[in-house]
Order: sequence, then C-alpha cells, then structure tokens
Amino acid sequence: MKKSLCFFVMCFFLAVPAFLSAQTAAEIDDLLSTKAVSYGQAARFVLKAADVSELLDTVAAFRFAEERQWLPGNVSSDDGASLKGVSLLIMRSFGIKGGLFYSAFKSPHYAYREMVYQDIIQGKADPDMAVSGNMLLFLVGRILSRQETAVQQSPPQPAADQQAIADKITGLLADSSVTDATVRITEEGVTISLSNMQFPANSAELPESEKAKLMEVAEILKNIPQRKILVSGHTALAGTPEDRVETSYQRARAVADYLVSQGVRQAEEITAKGFGADRPIADNGTPEGMNRNRRVEITILENQQ
Repeated sequence: MKKSLCFFVMCFFLAVPAFLSAQTAAEIDDLLSTKAVSYGQAARFVLKAADVSELLDTVAAFRFAEERQWLPGNVSSDDGASLKGVSLLIMRSFGIKGGLFYSAFKSPHYAYREMVYQDIIQGKADPDMAVSGNMLLFLVGRILSRQETAVQQSPPQPAADQQAIADKITGLLADSSVTDATVRITEEGVTISLSNMQFPANSAELPESEKAKLMEVAEILKNIPQRKILVSGHTALAGTPEDRVETSYQRARAVADYLVSQGVRQAEEITAKGFGADRPIADNGTPEGMNRNRRVEITILENQQ
C-alpha cells in the first residue's frame, strides 16, 4: 500500500473509531484498491457507515437503497457508481439537509451541488465521474468526522431542531425575493426579522407591496408546521410611548391576521404583541437606523406549551 493511502487510512481510523468497529482492515484495503466502485458496493458501505442497515450483501444493500429512492433511477447493483449518484446516496442515508431545490427534488444533480456547497466534495469534480474506493472512503470519512465534531460541540450550541429550522428558513429566504430579512435564534425560538416594513403613516393597513412580501414568507412558514407563532411589532422612536406600543401592536396584528388568511396557522396558533420602541436593533438617530427599527418579527416558538 502506498504511503499516501496508509496515511489516509490512519486518519480515517482516528476520525471515526465507532464506525470502524464494523469494518475490517481487509475491507478497507479492498476499497482502496478499487478504481471504480459499483452501486452495490457503495450502498453496502454507506448504509453501514450511516448505521442504517447491517446488510452484508451488496445486492440486498442496493435493493434497500433503491426501494427508498436513495439511488439514481435505472441503475443496477453492478453498474459503476457516479459521483452525483453517490452524493444522493450519502445525502439520503445520513439525512443531510439541503437547500430549496434539493429539498424539493432530491435528485442526484442537486445532491451533488449540495455536497459541493457544504464542502464535503472539495475542488472541481465532474458529477458524472466514476467513484473510486479511495474517494468513497474520503467522502464518508468527512461526514462521520463532522458528525463526531458536532456531538462534541453540542452543549454550547442551540438546540439541534432550532438550528435546523433556522438553516432551513435562511435557505428558503435566499431563494425568495424577500429583502431586508434576517434569521436568528432567540430565547423564544427562531425569529425572522422583517425590517423597514412600509405601513402608511399612523396606520396598520398592509400595503399591497408588503402583502406580496408576506405571501412569500407565508409559504416558508408552511414548511415549518406544528409550532405556534409570535408576531411582534416594533417602531422607531417617534410619538408617545403609548402611541408607539399601540401602533406596533396593530401592525403586528395585521401581519398575524394576514398569515392566518394565507393558511399558515389557525388564528389561535398565532399571537401578536407590540413593543413600541423598547427593543431597538439600530440607532434611532439616523434614517437607516430608524428603518431597521421599524420592523415586524415573526418567531417560530420553541416552547409549545
């Protein structure tokens, strides 16, 4: 075995010891000497690595993945595996989340793009290229190493489900035409902040331009079901404190009612609150800062009680 391959195997052993208990040195050595793995070989190895199936037979592993549509269509167990086909198998087996197009289509093409975007596949590569055993080990090793690192870092991180929701919303917003929107994790849940909401002066009536924006947000919120929502209104520093609180509440109420009308949630599942100018996020001494403070925030609540 070449020194480079020995070094790779050593790193793989150190990175993912739990997985290697199910593998033998002979199997790893065999993969490293394989220039082009078949879909059966890839399915057997990836399913075991993802702890999805203990099937030892390549044909059985292939059928298991094929039945769940984790492989490209119209391929057989003995066919040579392409990089985009293996990308789909890895994404599905490990339950890796992706962007809007991968979530919608779950095709080899978008799985490959996600693997590149998430830096699992590094550098330029042909999605139709044959996958060697060396490459398969490398890709699976990166996934397992990341998972182990994530577990080690999990205590100080936000709840996994909150982070997943925030990542999903961020991706969906990036694929939409909604501007002046940010996503963050707060004590209450995952918050979408819509800055510079354009209401008429001293009014809570939603202009058509804001309805168009909220219509896209509504479609995003429908992708996060079974969680209650808080809509909070915020103003810049103008008028009396009482007027600011009332105006911010009425505007939050208008947004909440519109979301209900779009079928996002039932009326009892969306609460509206007005905070006036008590929670600024920018300097009210500048027009730009006032625009940022004049906002509506939609929070997908973590506490379901």
